Amino acid sequence: MTLAVIVHPLVKVARKLVGPLSSEPRRNGREPKDIYDASRIRASSRDQPGSSSAGSDESDREVSLIATKKPAQSGIIRTFMQIRPGIQLASLSDVGCQRENNEDRYLYWEPDSDEQFERKGRLAMVADGMGGHEGGQEASRIAVETVEETYAQAEDGDPQTLLLASFSAAHERILEYASQHPALHGMGTTATAIALVRDQLYYAHVGDSRLYLLHGDVISRLTHDHSYVGRLVENGILSLQEAEGHPQRHILTAALGAGPEIAPDVPEHPISLESGDVILLCTDGLWGLLSESELQEAVAAPEVSAACRALVEMAKERGGPDNITLQIIRWG
Repeated sequence: MTLAVIVHPLVKVARKLVGPLSSEPRRNGREPKDIYDASRIRASSRDQPGSSSAGSDESDREVSLIATKKPAQSGIIRTFMQIRPGIQLASLSDVGCQRENNEDRYLYWEPDSDEQFERKGRLAMVADGMGGHEGGQEASRIAVETVEETYAQAEDGDPQTLLLASFSAAHERILEYASQHPALHGMGTTATAIALVRDQLYYAHVGDSRLYLLHGDVISRLTHDHSYVGRLVENGILSLQEAEGHPQRHILTAALGAGPEIAPDVPEHPISLESGDVILLCTDGLWGLLSESELQEAVAAPEVSAACRALVEMAKERGGPDNITLQIIRWG
């Protein structure tokens, strides 16, 4: 099997919007994920599960509910950022039951000015790093910081173009960081980000984190997994049921920081939301342990913060072998 990489035409526009990248980005405070390399499969040297217990204390568990507007170690939510009316939002990241470090990251951002908010709206993202303890943490950190920075600072472009510009910038910055730190060779991260502008949903996606939309009582997955097993399902070689328990389902075919180019998934057109629609962004530490019907039932709860906690607890009750990160946004 060969991997054909087609660069989305808007990625070429991204480089015009990004500008020069610094070599040192600024800092904020299950099975290993691998990269599928065309004719062979190689491990990314991501850390093996650790030995922390299911009853993680607060030092292991990072929680950020939007009502508090407080930043968490695994997420970026600016302390004094204005959260405008129109949504309910909760974000939660948990180290899980078997890992010693949290390599997941998330972000939520809104511009300060109303003029910029009208054009750029709200930005949210999850990322799941790989490449060992430090490599995975650095890759996901660089990704969320660079996506926010690029999206926030861009002066021209529609939201979809800005998301692609942000992904391109993050990809190049991770590659640059890895080249300057040889011990972190193989670092990379999944990335799933949305821009919510008025009632229009835009997104960009690389890897096997997921974006779901709950409309009424129907939940739909808007992204597809960039994974070896996902490719087998698309080609009709495996069924969805067979894919769920496949031993190679964590092998990725695309990630930020992996390969010279990226081709993020984007929608053909922005998706129109209706009042009561719910958006779920999550890493595979969550969706790998819960069915879509379980996700649907949980996110339909009236309180999004309670839904976040309930989903994480369900994943941990089933062993929580990986980090677990999610954001829930209810529109209207």
